[in-house]
Amino acid sequence: MEGGNGPNLQLQQLPLATAAVSVQPHTDSFSYKENLIGALLAIFGHLVISIALNLQKYSHIRLAGSKDPRAYFRTKTWWCGLFLLVLGELGVFSSYAFAPLSLIVPLSAVSVIASAIIGIIFIKEKWKPKDFLRRYVLSFVGCGLAIVGTYLLITFGPNSHEKMTGENITRHLVSWPFLLYMLVEIIIFCLLLYFYKEKNANYIVVILLLVALLGSMTVVTVKAVAGMIVVSIQGNLQLDYPIFYIMLVCMIATAIFQATFLSQASQLYDSSQIASIGYILSTTVAITAGATFYLDFTGEDVLHICMFALGCLIAFLGVFLITRNRKKSVPFEPYISMDAMPGMQNMHDKGIAVQPDLKASFSYGALENNDNMPEIYTPATLPIVQEQHGSKGVSVPPYRVLEHSKKE
Repeated sequence: MEGGNGPNLQLQQLPLATAAVSVQPHTDSFSYKENLIGALLAIFGHLVISIALNLQKYSHIRLAGSKDPRAYFRTKTWWCGLFLLVLGELGVFSSYAFAPLSLIVPLSAVSVIASAIIGIIFIKEKWKPKDFLRRYVLSFVGCGLAIVGTYLLITFGPNSHEKMTGENITRHLVSWPFLLYMLVEIIIFCLLLYFYKEKNANYIVVILLLVALLGSMTVVTVKAVAGMIVVSIQGNLQLDYPIFYIMLVCMIATAIFQATFLSQASQLYDSSQIASIGYILSTTVAITAGATFYLDFTGEDVLHICMFALGCLIAFLGVFLITRNRKKSVPFEPYISMDAMPGMQNMHDKGIAVQPDLKASFSYGALENNDNMPEIYTPATLPIVQEQHGSKGVSVPPYRVLEHSKKE
């Protein structure tokens, strides 16, 4: 009897194993559903952020071209842009709680695509027919490539979904791959900061690489904070774990320092260069951080990883083409240049500008600069009249600046 019951017991276990296997496709479909929700939230957030920045830019430009004495923060357009900006940031923030980090970060290309289209339609920038092929065809090709890259990212993105509980985040934080990654990143960051501050190596790659290293920690902490908040809303309270507040403080600190370096870069380089190079560097470093901390690509096959990498490369190329043919910024100097007057002190003292530099005043929002408004930003040219010297004992300055009205 015992020998006969052995085969029966083995046969009874087969349906159970089959039932366990049948559960896996349901889990995969649910994971893809979460990926789609996170991707849609990220796309929505970046679109709204782009519209918000361009609304605020439009408010500044309209005030600068009119005699309205109001400040920009007293206009409805600027406050509407601020509201949309907060709404977009909330959308991007919540997207990290649903989809893997390596999937959400590259979707910031949507903001570049929207800024390129809004720069032509919303800001109503002028262009000549002969300049269309030279400027806008590459931009439209770049938008198409960025859209194709975004589709590949969503389709072949990592499918790892882990509950952002305090235990899981702490376990990832003390894992040896992430500790080794943090050690390498701290060393690289300190070296770049030394060359930037002490050796005056203010190259755009150096500054934006500092931004990318800080940004990788920002997105890692943002996913942890957003994930723990969502888990707490679902009923499993995670806000009583100390790791939540550690991640929250790190998120705020890295975001502030990241904004500081971005502000310094905007004073030295054009916004189109910052958008393209910053997107490539920040996306690459952030994906590496997500793969190290959250193990996004664990269990993924080679085909999905290669197609995801191809989507990133296509998105990089698209962003590069969008920002490649942007016009160079024209510095605005509302005062007479002291370099043009012989015998006068130079306008720069040890590299620090004496006159105000408003080159980056309207550099946010659309990736186009404001070269089409000469009637607003044409600097006044003061006539310089040379006079004869007086008596021998009296020294008269060789140049005299005459006041003149705006009509002259």
